[in-house]
Amino acid sequence: MNELNSIYPRTTSQVVVKQNALIRQVYAWMGGGLAVTAFMALVTLSSPAILEAVFGNKLVFYGLMIGELALVFTLSGAINKLSATTATLIFIAYSALNGVTLSVVALAYTANSITSTFVITGGMFGAMSVYGYMTKRDLTSWGSFLFMGLIGVVIASVVNIFVGSSAVSWIISGIGVIVFTGLTAYDTWKIKEMAAQGTEGRKPAILGALTLYLDFINLFLMLLRFTGNRR
Repeated sequence: MNELNSIYPRTTSQVVVKQNALIRQVYAWMGGGLAVTAFMALVTLSSPAILEAVFGNKLVFYGLMIGELALVFTLSGAINKLSATTATLIFIAYSALNGVTLSVVALAYTANSITSTFVITGGMFGAMSVYGYMTKRDLTSWGSFLFMGLIGVVIASVVNIFVGSSAVSWIISGIGVIVFTGLTAYDTWKIKEMAAQGTEGRKPAILGALTLYLDFINLFLMLLRFTGNRR
């Protein structure tokens, strides 16, 4: 197939069709992941037994967090070795676990502030994703810059767990909003470029969905620190 493509290059319209098909799959899986997360958060919040099991024991909570990281690294690092079915199950499992752990957000913030922040996040995410998909610019240079910003946010967040400074937390959140807003555009652009090079199928769609899912969730959490009203 690759040899045929080199002999008979795809037309612009064929490339656009590939890009549209992949991005639709990515958004469908991402939306499904967010739905699973919301459902599991509601299940957790409605069950005192689950709440006690998860948040009444720090070992369980941190164990779930470590499990989430393991699933993300497995899916991201071994996507080529996994079957489409396994990749799908890992993504769904991660979305479900994230719903359980993120239920703590509903315990800390009011429902109205969570809803309004979700709407704001959706607007920002949508605008930047559209930009990443529609732009004619090469966003390759954004990758290294945003990756360094992401590493900085992660390191600063870990350090602030021990420092406990509210001022530092606000600064981290501000930088995080910028980083994840930029990553939304960059990751969407990268998915579009993958499709232009002939990438297709469920596994690339799942990986793309995971990437944008993480951008959305982290942008939401960073914004919630600014707009959320605590109980």
